[in-house]
Amino acid sequence: MARLLLIEDDLTIRTPLIRALRERGHAVAAASTAMAGLRDALDDRPDLVVLDLGLPDLDGRELLRMLRAVSAVPVIVATARDDETEIVRVLDVGADDYVVKPFTAAQLDARVRAVLRRGPSGAGAPDPPLVVGGLRVNPRSRQVTLDDAPVELTPREFDLLHHLAARPGQVVTKRELLTEVWQIPYGGADKTVDVHLSWLRRKLGETAQEPRYLHTVRGVGVRLDPPGATG
Repeated sequence: MARLLLIEDDLTIRTPLIRALRERGHAVAAASTAMAGLRDALDDRPDLVVLDLGLPDLDGRELLRMLRAVSAVPVIVATARDDETEIVRVLDVGADDYVVKPFTAAQLDARVRAVLRRGPSGAGAPDPPLVVGGLRVNPRSRQVTLDDAPVELTPREFDLLHHLAARPGQVVTKRELLTEVWQIPYGGADKTVDVHLSWLRRKLGETAQEPRYLHTVRGVGVRLDPPGATG
């Protein structure tokens, strides 16, 4: 049983969705405002948050920013905004997935189960830590160390690094990263990848001009190698 927090102000959506998700075996709590949702997320520590963007007191994207500053809880954004730009924005802020209204409870339930499977509490044997040079990426705890020092990453930065660390020495295209890390099966948002790679480099103590681990292959993608490796 997963403990879900539904942050949705529309009673005609909230009530039947709570009932349907409970019928599918989830424990569901609900909040109708952004600030109440933030408080419940921090106090009750749900397994996953379903977040509406059109909240009465604060835009859901701003709430997501606030939540990401203090918690790594998985978040599925439920939105009527179906344009690519908005979807990319919410994924960049830290959403793990999104579903466009109107949607069925069955569709949302499938998304919930898929996101939870990707997390450290998902079913199956945990993946072993990935070690590339002095870099250690632990998918079970979602923790990263560099030369035994902890590296604090956002959920999206962790997913990006994990994807690259699982393929050391391989050139990974931006299209693949958008598809596999951001779950966007189309192009047109390369800047999203570039920005996150820049943030990741900064936290690893390197730059694009003086890389240690993250090497840009111009016009193709990026490759993760240990320091001193030849590409």
